[in-house]
Amino acid sequence: MIYIGVTGWGDHDSLYPDQMSPRDKLKEYAGHFPTVEVDNAFYAIQPKRNAVKWVNDTPSSFQFVVKAYQGMTGHQRGEAPFANKQEMFQAFKESLEPYIEASKLAMVLFQFPPWFDCKRENVEYLRWCKNVMGDLPCALEFRHQSWFTPRFRYHTLDFMSEEKWIHSICDEPQSGAGSIPAILEAIDSEKLLIRFHGRNMHGWQKRQAENWREVRYLYRYNQQELQEWANIIRKLAKESANVYVLFNNNSGGDAADNAKEMIDLLDIKYEDLAPRQLDLF
Repeated sequence: MIYIGVTGWGDHDSLYPDQMSPRDKLKEYAGHFPTVEVDNAFYAIQPKRNAVKWVNDTPSSFQFVVKAYQGMTGHQRGEAPFANKQEMFQAFKESLEPYIEASKLAMVLFQFPPWFDCKRENVEYLRWCKNVMGDLPCALEFRHQSWFTPRFRYHTLDFMSEEKWIHSICDEPQSGAGSIPAILEAIDSEKLLIRFHGRNMHGWQKRQAENWREVRYLYRYNQQELQEWANIIRKLAKESANVYVLFNNNSGGDAADNAKEMIDLLDIKYEDLAPRQLDLF
C-alpha cells in the first residue's frame, strides 16, 4: 500500500475550515490523508496522553511516523533533560506505547544532522541505536553526503539492510556535503519511507540567514516533477509492501496540495479516511 501524507498537521491551512481549534485539526487531517509525521516528537519527547489523544482522533488504519527526539540523533544543543542516553531512549520508547497498542506505529524516523558523517564511531552509534530500539521499526535518514559517495554507497546500503533499518529516501536540493542524493533502493521488503523536502537550493544553503528555517522548505513541486516521482513510487511499491510518502515542503504552505496531487497522479482512493467537516458557508 502507498500511504501519502505530510509532516505535522498543524500548519496546513488549505486543509482546515476557518477558526478551527488546533485540538481538532488532526481529526480533520485524517479525513484527507492516511498517515502523518509526528514532528513535534523531535523537539520534546511527548507525554503519553498526547499520543493517546492522537490515536483516538484517527481511524483504525491510520499510521504515524514518529520522529526521533533530537537528543537521540545529535541535534540537541546544551544539556539534555536526562541522566544518560539509556534513560532518554527508554523515555522515548515509553512514549510510543499508545501507537504500538493501537497498531498505528508505522516507524520511528531517525534523521541525523549534516555533521553526522560516515566514520566508524557513527556506524557504531547506529548499531547501538538499533539494538536499543529492539524490534521497533526504525527508518534512517542521513544529511551528510559521505554515506553515499561511490566509495561507501553500497557499504551503507548493505549495513542498513543487515541492521534492519528502513530506508528514508529524500528528494532535496543537491547542495554539497550537507545533502544526500535520492538513492532509489527499498532495502526492506515491508516498509519504505520517501520524504520530499523541496528543491530550494538558495534556502537550503543559507543557514546563517535570520529566516533560514522559514525558507528552507519553500518550494512547490510542479506536475512534471511529481509525475517523475509518481513513476518512481510505483516501481518502489513493487519492491516494498508499504511505501510511506511524506511532503515536508511547507514553508509556503505547499505540502498538502502537493500531497493531494500525488494521490491523484497515482490514482489512489483511500476508503477508510475519517469523516470530514462540511464547510457550507
